[in-house]
Amino acid sequence: MTGADARIRISEIFGPTIQGEGVLIGQPTVFVRTGGCDYRCGWCDTLHAVDSAYRDEWKPMSVEAIWAEVERLSGGVPLTVSLSGGNPAIQPLGPLIEHGNRRGYRFALETQGSIAKGWFENLDTLVLSPKPPSSGMETDWHALQNCLDMAASKPQTVLKIVVFDDADYAFARHAAARFPHLPVYLQPGNHTPPPPDDDEAVVDIDGVMDRMLWLVGKVTEDRWFAARVLPQLHVLLWGNRRGV
Repeated sequence: MTGADARIRISEIFGPTIQGEGVLIGQPTVFVRTGGCDYRCGWCDTLHAVDSAYRDEWKPMSVEAIWAEVERLSGGVPLTVSLSGGNPAIQPLGPLIEHGNRRGYRFALETQGSIAKGWFENLDTLVLSPKPPSSGMETDWHALQNCLDMAASKPQTVLKIVVFDDADYAFARHAAARFPHLPVYLQPGNHTPPPPDDDEAVVDIDGVMDRMLWLVGKVTEDRWFAARVLPQLHVLLWGNRRGV
């Protein structure tokens, strides 16, 4: 199937809640989380949308079915729809974005920048989140540039990089130097991801905040005043629970 008839693998749809991180932090949002990813980061906190062991839980849905759920959750009041994963760029999301845009909804998408799609230019916000050394993955900078080319400077585009240690921090500095025109958001790494089906997930908040303080110290000591350091607000509020 192609175009509007294509099915999109959905892990979960939830909200409205707030966007918990990055450039849209605090903004009311409905999340459409797709299933499947071409990466497997060592510290992934959304394995239920990444690991193929959960693929039986990913529901193939039409644009109309997804949109019916988005409108039910939002009460038909336009807001931002955050497309996440996994890597949502794997899925045929173009028709969904066009459908929502006609109804006044805005779209934000976060991806590691490994897969470029022409429909990126129809987004309102594109968050490129290349994965640092602590993830165990390796960034293809040419692929990330292809994502920028596809976006064609139309959506608001930013870099968001998770930082666990000095090597990750050096990676973030390198990424910022490669793309000096992009705003940079740094996010302290999230300690000890819980099992994905654990509704009572407990996060090492003290560890996260210690890393936050360390990261703030790094950017101020280095006079890296263009970087923005933000926590995962949703983790501070709810831990790593699904659906919030």
